[in-house]
Amino acid sequence: MSKKDYYDVLGVSRDSDASSLKSAYRKLAMKYHPDKNPGDSNAEKKFKEVSEAYEILSNSEKRQAYDQYGHDAFNQAGGSGFSDGFSGFGNFSDIFEDFFGDIGGRQSRQREQRGQDLKYEIDIDLREAYTGLKKEISFDTLIRCDVCSGSGSEKGNGLKNCGVCGGSGRTRASQGFFTVERTCSACGGAGQVITDPCTTCNGEGRRRKNRKLEVNIPAGVEEGSRIRLSGEGAVGPNGSSPGDLYLFISMVPHEIFEREATEIFCNVPISIVNASLGGSVDVPTVSGGKVKVKIPAGSQNGDQFKLTGKGMPTLRSTSFGDMIISLNVEVPRNLSDNQKRLLKEFDEESSQKNNPESSGFFSKVKDFWDGLT
Repeated sequence: MSKKDYYDVLGVSRDSDASSLKSAYRKLAMKYHPDKNPGDSNAEKKFKEVSEAYEILSNSEKRQAYDQYGHDAFNQAGGSGFSDGFSGFGNFSDIFEDFFGDIGGRQSRQREQRGQDLKYEIDIDLREAYTGLKKEISFDTLIRCDVCSGSGSEKGNGLKNCGVCGGSGRTRASQGFFTVERTCSACGGAGQVITDPCTTCNGEGRRRKNRKLEVNIPAGVEEGSRIRLSGEGAVGPNGSSPGDLYLFISMVPHEIFEREATEIFCNVPISIVNASLGGSVDVPTVSGGKVKVKIPAGSQNGDQFKLTGKGMPTLRSTSFGDMIISLNVEVPRNLSDNQKRLLKEFDEESSQKNNPESSGFFSKVKDFWDGLT
């Protein structure tokens, strides 16, 4: 079965620039990534296909050869071509940049050897996000084996250079016009092999354990905030460096306040009397205090007031957002007979100047109906 054209795989034209290629690749790689499609063999196959296409077209020399000779440019020296050199993760750094920003900038061998990055979700309330907090978390991870000190060797000296790669952790093979460098399959890129594996960790140099860690949550975090703790992830195999731990913040809804970035919103109910005659109301703030807000006479439902600096702190800054108060004029319910009588008397004495908006609206409605007739 012939291979599909690499440009068609990425859905781009043959004259696309590097930026367009990268954009198309990222979109497809995110869509078909195995982590987003667990157990879907078709998605995994598609992911490898787009990764292979991008690997060729993103390299100017390989792209030139492909444009001139097509797939035949990579089907020499054994007939399997470049595709054998790709597991679908050759450009995984591009995807990691979308997920975790600066992780993808490491060199390939460091990515292969370092331990796994871990994710931990933390639920906090608005008050905790305002003040910041220290919190102890517990999670399963891989730690360095204390019997072999992470070497993977029972006696600590049972390591020797890999005979396949000569200790470099990489192997090279000629394919077509190019020389392809791969991770050594014999030592997994470590450059060394173990002759007397540790019986505690089976030569891995690490073991699984539940770990407790006190973490600092800075003031100002919000829903979706991500905190990176460098080196607090799983330990890598055979003494290699650990990955990172990522804390993902989820906010618990508050019963009084709503939040948008650094601004705090609060709906304050007031009586129709206070709205009509004016007055004041004590409004709580997220800091735990209160502010006396003056209500002007004739205030309407939905009128807003801004309290400068009474919102949330800006992350890693000394500045604060604002608090926005919205008035909710409450219409009285469960009226007594006397209250109903007083309201009727009030209505009889009212004029258009007491309700200018409703008077103006119904005047326009009357003109609208008169125009129809």
